[in-house]
Amino acid sequence: MSEASTPSSEARATGLVIASRESRLAMWQAEHVRERLSALDPGLDVRILSMTTRGDQILDRALSKVGGKGLFVKELELAMQERRADLAVHSLKDVPMQLPEGFDLCAILEREDPRDAWVSSQAAAFTELPRGAVVGTSSLRREMQIRALRPDLQVRALRGNLDTRLRKLDEGQYDGIVLAAAGLLRLGLGERIRGFIETEQMLPAPGQAALGLEIRSGEPALAARLQALQHTPTALAALAERALARALGGSCSTPLGAHARWGLGGGELCLRAVLGMPDASQVLRVELRAAVADAEQAEELGRAAARQLHEQGAQPLLERLQAS
Repeated sequence: MSEASTPSSEARATGLVIASRESRLAMWQAEHVRERLSALDPGLDVRILSMTTRGDQILDRALSKVGGKGLFVKELELAMQERRADLAVHSLKDVPMQLPEGFDLCAILEREDPRDAWVSSQAAAFTELPRGAVVGTSSLRREMQIRALRPDLQVRALRGNLDTRLRKLDEGQYDGIVLAAAGLLRLGLGERIRGFIETEQMLPAPGQAALGLEIRSGEPALAARLQALQHTPTALAALAERALARALGGSCSTPLGAHARWGLGGGELCLRAVLGMPDASQVLRVELRAAVADAEQAEELGRAAARQLHEQGAQPLLERLQAS
């Protein structure tokens, strides 16, 4: 059976099928989960059903204008709904904060480096670029934080998979681009990273660098099997970040960064967040710490941080975003 073909009924009866996007990074993620599952149960037949999503096909418009990051997961959910696949592997930052009815996020795997990466042959950091230089990014979150630090730069949209974005940079369309470090590292492209952008300078997206496993609701045996892949420290941190975004109605059209980091010795989680207008005309920040031992405490930390942002004026800002 080819990777992109429909699994046979026999294969479905004796193993698991992972739904994945066809991009090189998405396939790496699916292969990683397949290897992890096979290591736990060498007799388990795990196969990959690859497909192209609408998010991969629409490259001439910003995601925030055509339906958001959910465009990357809808076809995978349809494959599960039609029982052509059992689970889907996602970059957690691409997973909507509210899953559709009938689906559950059942496991969150250990995080890669959550930082953003600066890729350029022109400057060691975007802060060192000359006035008027062109920076490429697909993210309103990154655009807002770049403009807050360097309002003199030109920030232009950058769409496409990872290889396409690197090609556009190499063709000279941009003086530098900002990408998630995790994708470059996972594909063995770490040498393309000119520098890591520390979270004190640019907060990542909620869930960035973590992988999430989505299944149909009402599949307790499958959920229990996949829970073996869960990395609890990553999961609790990501749940705090996602609860914050959910409380703010966060989507790809919301310039929101959030990152939760464990204190020394664990036990206490520090959540930092930034919310602002894409042009950085208004930027709100919050930092909150709490003892976290379970999912409910992690999500309460996220909700508490959202309440502090609302006290600073998040609601009028969000209304301005919706009207723009």
